[in-house]
Amino acid sequence: MSINDTARRRFRPGWGLSAAALVGVAVLLSLGTWQIERMHWKRALIAERAARLGAPPLVLPASVADPQSFDFRRVQATGRFLNDRELYLANRVRGGQPGYHVVTPLLRADGSAVLVNRGWVPIDRKLPQSRAEGLIEGQASITGTARLPAPPGIFTPKNQEEGNFWFSADLPAMARAAKLANTLPVLIEAGPAPNPGGLPVGGFSDAALPDNHLQYALTWYALAIALVVIYVLRSMKAE
Repeated sequence: MSINDTARRRFRPGWGLSAAALVGVAVLLSLGTWQIERMHWKRALIAERAARLGAPPLVLPASVADPQSFDFRRVQATGRFLNDRELYLANRVRGGQPGYHVVTPLLRADGSAVLVNRGWVPIDRKLPQSRAEGLIEGQASITGTARLPAPPGIFTPKNQEEGNFWFSADLPAMARAAKLANTLPVLIEAGPAPNPGGLPVGGFSDAALPDNHLQYALTWYALAIALVVIYVLRSMKAE
């Protein structure tokens, strides 16, 4: 194509191409704007979690009417661990090593109980007799993070209640399996204070959330610009 041929090309868009480009650009811009909105929501949530974790610990009340208000709150609870009713969350990895999270009911003086995720143990230390030093007897006080367990994903295996083999923390089912009558609707994740004998290992609570929404928004906006450029080039036709 000669320079003269190029100079004689004019912008002559077709109706079909224009309609398709308009719809495509509108969709891409809306996706980018949605990601910006998600970014603001996510950053507000991160700030809220940080504020909750940074606040002084609350004494866990006898009942929790609004469990959501306790999620990621640092709490304290006192009671007696029911070590003979341990529950085990499977497929938990620490430092590349597979193991379990040990969930132990804490029975309090008012008769209520709360499930406490005391932390990680390797596969060969699952049974309580293999870590007898870490079985706290008598009255105990614990400081940790109250959590509302996330619902299982579509690929999460089904819990095996009868075999005490759990892939997700289902608090009502776990309370039933541990024969608890009055259990709070939150889980306490133990803090980093070491246990006697070194196991279980607590302090794994993580309030971090991925925040890639700005990157996604810029990608959608860039695709919108690219679509406009393609539309203009395709609409440049010879006279």
